[in-house]
Order: sequence, then C-alpha cells, then structure tokens
Amino acid sequence: MSAAEVEAPANSGHKLSIGEKLGYGLGDTASHFVWDMVGFWLLVFYTDVLGITPAAAGTIMLVARIWDMVTDPIMGVISDRTETRWGKFRPYIRWMTVPYALCAIAAFLTPDFSDAGKAIYAGATYMLLMTVFTAINLPYSSLAGVMTADSGERTSLNQYRFACAFIGQLIVSGLALTLVKVLGDNDPALGYQLTMVIFAVVSVILFTITFRTTKERVHPPRDQQTDLKQDVKNLFQTRPWVVLFLVGICSFTLFAMQNSVTAYYFQYYILDGEQAQLFNVVGTLALIAAIPLAKPLAGRFGNRNVFMVCSMLTGLWYILLFLPGPDDLVWVYWINLLGKVSYAPTVPLLWTMIAHTADYSEWKNNRRATGLFFSAATLSMKFGWGIGGAVAGYLLAGYGYVPNQPQSEDAITGIKMMMTVYPGLLYILAAVLLVFYNITKQTEAQMQTELAERRAGD
Repeated sequence: MSAAEVEAPANSGHKLSIGEKLGYGLGDTASHFVWDMVGFWLLVFYTDVLGITPAAAGTIMLVARIWDMVTDPIMGVISDRTETRWGKFRPYIRWMTVPYALCAIAAFLTPDFSDAGKAIYAGATYMLLMTVFTAINLPYSSLAGVMTADSGERTSLNQYRFACAFIGQLIVSGLALTLVKVLGDNDPALGYQLTMVIFAVVSVILFTITFRTTKERVHPPRDQQTDLKQDVKNLFQTRPWVVLFLVGICSFTLFAMQNSVTAYYFQYYILDGEQAQLFNVVGTLALIAAIPLAKPLAGRFGNRNVFMVCSMLTGLWYILLFLPGPDDLVWVYWINLLGKVSYAPTVPLLWTMIAHTADYSEWKNNRRATGLFFSAATLSMKFGWGIGGAVAGYLLAGYGYVPNQPQSEDAITGIKMMMTVYPGLLYILAAVLLVFYNITKQTEAQMQTELAERRAGD
C-alpha cells in the first residue's frame, strides 16, 4: 500500500471544499499564461516581431504537435506508475514549475540570428516549452480525475478550473499587448520578453498553491498489475474515449485557428487592430459568466446531450459571423458573445467526460489508468492545436498574406474564413461525433454506484 493510499483512502462520493476547488483551479490560470500566449500571440510574434515566415511558423507548430504524440503518452504512463507520498500526479506540479517558467521566457526571446537561425531557435524553444508543458499540465489535468469520483463534484471542480482558466485567458488576451507596448516602450521584442517574465513568475506562485491545496483520493484497484500493453489495449477499446479523442482534435483545431487569426482579422479586415484585445476580453467574460450553467444543465439533460447541442449552436453562430462587414462592429461583438455563451458549458463538461472514460474502463475491465487516459486525450487537444496553428500559417501564406502591409482581397477572405466559417464547421463536426459517445446519464449513475461498491470492498 502506498503512502498516498494511507493518507487518502479512495472515497467515491467525496465532497470537495471550495478551497480545494479554487486551489486546483489556479493551476489552470498558470497554464493559460503560457497556453494563451502561444495560442493568441505566438504566430503574430513569430511573423511580425521575430521575423520568420508564416509557413515556417506553421511548420514549427505542426512538428511540435507530432513530438507531442511521443511525449504525452510517455508522460501519462510515467505518472500512472509514480508512487510518492504526494500521490501520482501532484509531485510533477511541484517538480516542473520552475522549468516551465524558464522555457516560457526562452520561447519569447529574439536572438540576433540569421533567418534560418531564428527559425531553428523558434522551433527548438517551442518544442522544449511544449515538452515541459506536457510534464506539468498532463499530471495537473489527470489530478481532477482522482480528487473525487463523484460526477457532480467533478463537474463543479472543472467549473472552478475553467473559471480560473478563463481569468488567465482574460489577462493574456486582454492585457498582454498593452503590457508589451508599455513595458517595451516602442520595442515589441523587449515588451514580449518582459511580459512573459511577469506571467512566468506568477505561474510559479499559482502552481505552488495548487500543489499545497489538493489531494488524491481515487486509486487503481489494489490487485491491478502493471501491464502497459493491456492499458493501451483498453484505451483504444473504450469507445467513449475514442469519440472524445476525435472531438478534442476538432475542438482545438478550431480554437487554434480562430485565436491565431483574431489579431489579423481586426488589423486587416476591421482596420482597427486595437479592437482585438477588447474582443477577446468580451468573449472571455461571456465564457466565465456562462460556465456555471454546465452543472445544472448536465444534471438535467446529461453531459453528452448538453455538449452536443451547445457545440451545434456555437457552430451556427460562427458561420453567421462571416456576414458582418468591417463597419458592423456591433454585430461582430454580439455574434461572438452568443457563440461564447453557447459553448461555455461544454468546457468543464469535456474534462468531466474524460474522467468518466477512465471510470468506464475500470468499470468494464477492472483496470484504471487515469494518467494514460488523460494523456491521450490532451494529446488530441494539443495535436488539434498544432494542426490549427499550422493550417492558419499555411492558409495565410496560401491566401497571399504579407506582414505589415495592406492585404489583397484574397488574403482578407482567407482571414475571414479562418475566423468564422472553418471553425463553425468544426464545431458542428464535434457535435456529430458525440452521437457515438455511449456514456449516458444513466450509465454514469450505474458506474458510480458499482465502482463505489467495489472500492468499499477493497
């Protein structure tokens, strides 16, 4: 028996305190200081500040996602087999915090290299940052699956998580460019570097709080033997997980594409680049306001049904966003606001549903591999993020984008499509995929009851 089991025996119905939920959530604020700096501003930093081509930037993001296909499962396997007095997942939050901060700063430096040298430096630092991000964020995400086995508490925990996450997003999307301008004093390279230093230091503090305020309670069956081959086999035989893997790719492809081109959309189509930050702030506030709808809606209609309907509605709103002209700024804001409110409940539900797939495997096969299940799911999301960033870079090049110049009609059309129609279609595709997700509200209740009985007998 491990020290973690002695300290915190499995309790399927454990209720989490507000302090523990908030402490856990602050870890995603820290994660978003990097994730959203990459998602919102890294492409424009690469093309307009560091000075590499959009195609090169897109290739860097795609190659890094291929690398994630190696590191994410490895990290999941390692964390599942970790035994410390802090548990399986919490120790990585402690060990990787400082490397995470240092790599984030390095990714936004602007060395005086040749064009090829800059591209190589950008690729190397980005891949290193994503590797360290995996080493801390994968265990962090997996932690939510072992703090409690209660479905309602998991949804509540993830509501806290993503309220905190979107506060991080709000700061990055709404304040980062202002900090770059103020701290850089007309030197954007210096501004990005100092801004990232601030975010990195705050991240260290927040991850430390997460480590100190959380506890692991759900453990694998005591008689479970280590068998990587069997764990991987169970993973791909778990249909709900396969569905969420594909949904994750769709979702994060569209997020990355849309976030990457927001700055271009406002600078070259709306002709008011300063609006990009306000647009992001309004959208993020809508997400924060609507996230609390997740628990009551899921309690009444079930996780899958809520996710499916919300994703479909969101897709329709963003396709409609193609229609407003550059002078119809009010409509641009309103349609985006409606899209964010429609989608907000799905954000915590996705992570609750991933935890349920680990429960489903334990229920069906009497084997639990929480870290592997979360690693494979986060891999799909990061892979989608890489695809979206790469496609955005390639499409910008294909549509004829030229940095810091008035754009052609083709380039403007391409930027609009990446901001509206392409993401909208992917939202709808994610909704269609969820038809095949077979963990219903009734199945969740049955799993929770039967697993609680098994654990009580251990």
